[in-house]
Amino acid sequence: MNKLSTKQFWMVGLMLFSLFFGAGNLIFPPMVGKMSGTSMYSSMLFFSITAVVLPVLGVIAVAKSKGLINMGKKVSPWFATLFTIIIYLSMGPLMGIPRAGTVPFEIGIAPNLPEGFASRSALFVFTLLFFSTTYWLCLNPMKMAERVGKYLSPILLVMMVLLFICSLINPMGSPIQPQAEYASNPYISGFIEGYMTMDAMGALNFGLVIAMVIHSFHIKEERAVIHSTIKTGVLAGVLLFGIYMMLAHLGATSISLYPQTTNGAQILNAASKHLFGSFGAILVAGIFMLACLTTCIGLTTSSAQYFATWTKKFSYKSWVRIWIICSLLLANVGLDAILNYSGPILTALYPVAIVMILLVIADSLFNGEQAVYKITVYTTGIVSILNGLSELGIQIPLITKAIEKLPLYSLQLSWVIPAIVAFTVGCIYIKAKKTRLITSVVEDKS
Repeated sequence: MNKLSTKQFWMVGLMLFSLFFGAGNLIFPPMVGKMSGTSMYSSMLFFSITAVVLPVLGVIAVAKSKGLINMGKKVSPWFATLFTIIIYLSMGPLMGIPRAGTVPFEIGIAPNLPEGFASRSALFVFTLLFFSTTYWLCLNPMKMAERVGKYLSPILLVMMVLLFICSLINPMGSPIQPQAEYASNPYISGFIEGYMTMDAMGALNFGLVIAMVIHSFHIKEERAVIHSTIKTGVLAGVLLFGIYMMLAHLGATSISLYPQTTNGAQILNAASKHLFGSFGAILVAGIFMLACLTTCIGLTTSSAQYFATWTKKFSYKSWVRIWIICSLLLANVGLDAILNYSGPILTALYPVAIVMILLVIADSLFNGEQAVYKITVYTTGIVSILNGLSELGIQIPLITKAIEKLPLYSLQLSWVIPAIVAFTVGCIYIKAKKTRLITSVVEDKS
């Protein structure tokens, strides 16, 4: 068999959707909707460029390269190993998994605990149950499509659609004029918010999982695996876009009743309580729980699978246990602490991930020349690392000041212009090199 059946296609597509759809994906769109108001559609369109299109391109890039490690080898072998390990560790047990285990507690449970209740003890009990469930669901990765795509994802989608339909039947209000930065530029503001989801890094992790699941359906031909990955990636993107628009609508219509809300979690809590009363708190807790659980499953499976293949000293199940224990310990440090140390790391990593994705997609434009990859990726990496160090309060005389003067610095996009310049220089270099080579050959013949 060289292609997925219709049922398998939907299972894998739904699974990929839910792997992407974590807590950040729930929080950002309602706030974009609230702040953009009557400009919601244009803001969300640009939001989707960085929050939907880029992650889908990430899945396609990993599929085209036949794995993240091969993707990194387009730069150099040492970069491939280092980049892959850092991506899997940062999006896995060091940041991504602990954060996914903590967020549903902080947003869905902690606000509803009785006053004076020992929240630290409650966090430990919750994360113990959460990661025990994650561990069980990760033990057999071949059943991942069925457990996540067939059961958990549809339940999550039904909850989200139920919330949206009820907001149409019992509207909270109407969108108002755009607020703050959305009043002057709703397009760029939406684009930046989508960038902040950082889902492109998740795409690099999940590419391995998707390929593994597709292989489990007895599709062995590489071209068929790549084709199926691209198709399911597009389906996941369409589902993400649809849910994002629903969440943005909730935010846009909530502002007249709840103008004091300052983030997407507060908007969802307020809207659900308005629509469902006391049941609303349970609904929102369930949505955050499922969204974070499915993301956690994907991150644990992908990182454990990679390290089991790379080291060959421990089995896949052993790595799952190691990552779950590490994540449980880090999750109980608390969400604020995780966010504090993860911010600078993501600042340094994310631009490199984006540039790698775009270079692989555009590979044919420069014939996949390694020089272009090296110049562009290394330039982006240097600027991004300096930005990450700056977030940690580490200042390098003259260099830090120079970085701060780069265009788009205030938008956390100071790497964009250097990356474009480096790419252009790389293309000019290989063209000049080929011209010299052709000239040399002609002269030798004459």
